[in-house]
Amino acid sequence: MSVSNACVVGVDFGTLSGRAVVVRVADGVQLGTAEHLYSHGVIEQSLPGSNVPLGPSWALQAPSDWLDVLREAVPVALTAAGVDPADVIGIGTDFTACTVLPTLADGTPLCEVDGLADRPHAWPKLWKHHAAQAQADRINALAAERGESWLPRYGGKISSEWEFAKALQVLDEDQELYDRTERWIEAADWIIWQLTGQESRNVCTAGYKGIHQDGQYPSREYLAALDPRFADFTAKLEHPLSGLGEEAGILTAQAAAWTGLTEGTVVAVGNVDAHVTAAAADAVRPGQLVAIMGTSTCHVMSSNQAADVPGMCGVVWEGIVPGLWGYEAGQSGVGDIFGWFVDTAVPAAYVAEAERRGQTVHEYLTTLAEAQPVGRHGLVALDWHNGNRSVLVDHDLSGVIIGQTLATRPEDTYRALIEATAFGTRTIIEAFESSGVPVGEFVAAGGLLKNKFLMQTYADVLRRPISVIGAEQGPALGSAIHAAVAAKAYPDIASAAAAMGDRTEAAYVPDESRSDRYDELYRIYHELHDHFSAQAAGSTDVLHRLRSIRNEVAR
Repeated sequence: MSVSNACVVGVDFGTLSGRAVVVRVADGVQLGTAEHLYSHGVIEQSLPGSNVPLGPSWALQAPSDWLDVLREAVPVALTAAGVDPADVIGIGTDFTACTVLPTLADGTPLCEVDGLADRPHAWPKLWKHHAAQAQADRINALAAERGESWLPRYGGKISSEWEFAKALQVLDEDQELYDRTERWIEAADWIIWQLTGQESRNVCTAGYKGIHQDGQYPSREYLAALDPRFADFTAKLEHPLSGLGEEAGILTAQAAAWTGLTEGTVVAVGNVDAHVTAAAADAVRPGQLVAIMGTSTCHVMSSNQAADVPGMCGVVWEGIVPGLWGYEAGQSGVGDIFGWFVDTAVPAAYVAEAERRGQTVHEYLTTLAEAQPVGRHGLVALDWHNGNRSVLVDHDLSGVIIGQTLATRPEDTYRALIEATAFGTRTIIEAFESSGVPVGEFVAAGGLLKNKFLMQTYADVLRRPISVIGAEQGPALGSAIHAAVAAKAYPDIASAAAAMGDRTEAAYVPDESRSDRYDELYRIYHELHDHFSAQAAGSTDVLHRLRSIRNEVAR
């Protein structure tokens, strides 16, 4: 094979769909892409087929949807690229996280085992499954009481989104199914199992989502104190961990038939969608914070120093690239918040006008919002409609909008919600820097880059330039870069990212006058943030009480 012809495939498994790209190894040029929408989407109301109802804050997925991405998107991307499968030297994948599922010892999902399809806990729990908050609270309270050394690495709190809280919920609510679970595995690793025929585990999901620090999981003594039945939980996790950019195995004959690739093609170790995006943006050096902005936002950054930063999803050695500490923070709802507003609160007249103009409702509201001066709407919102990931790590919080009057228009609220998510990001950056971890460059990636008004608002709120990734499919390109490293086309992730990644520096620059006004609004946001968090002296727990009432009625 000519080096100039060598290609790699990257597959990004998202919340609603999977995307595949075919990329040239020499320079990262994307030759072909394809997307496959999950037929089951996000399972939130009832189980497929049986109509068994789900409780509040549940979010599941179907493993068959993920395999369909391999069968549908990868072959289409290869055809679009006009690439000979023999020229593809590697395939890499990334996944949402923590998206985790119970399986048998051979990797069979429990939801596909006879007689278990009508058991909610047999299905994979999507990252935004937040029904394990009570379990997370127990995990955190006991860890703080015992002074567990791993707790500060997660900003002092383990999220309800992560592996241990979700597994403890299974134990609490369906012990029989918990006992039948032989492997508790991230979807990021499960999909590699399907491609290679052998189980593997990656350091990224284990570190950020599985409380794996300094070579070990939480102790048996701690888990037994949490619940004696939970003492041996880590036996469902234990497996040698592989580093990022390493080879996990080679493509089986079955997986080759699914994808149209050649049997024996190198498969890279699994990874998380946000973390691989850093390579796609060539932003793997210390202090380069990458915000992957979509339905939610994940903030990842490498650093040469370790520090305890409030509300981190994790601080993991070599969690993003070898040789550096990897930090992860995030916001549980961003694009989802805007989507919720458009779906539930926009008058029919606005929808009709958007159609008349040939715009989406989002585009129309953005046009109206952009015409306003900063502060004209008189509103400040808290971006907690899907709970708070960083820095409060509390998914029982909910959204707040302050300042509404009879004169408030839909575009006012829409703009306030955009500003709220920018304020949330500023809170995260300030947490980094106040903890002694400097943020040198803010790099944006993800689907929300399409909204230029939103990006300019972020630059103004953050008072710093924003660089933007060059690739439209950042995670998929990042996975392809990792595949190139696994296939030995490059010696390491940094050199592969330099050759194949791309970003535009300072694509958005803050306007000082708008930034000054946003400083005033941010002070109000911060005051509300502290007041409604129920975590500071003089704060209120009203949001928790409302959530409790809702959950009681929903049952």
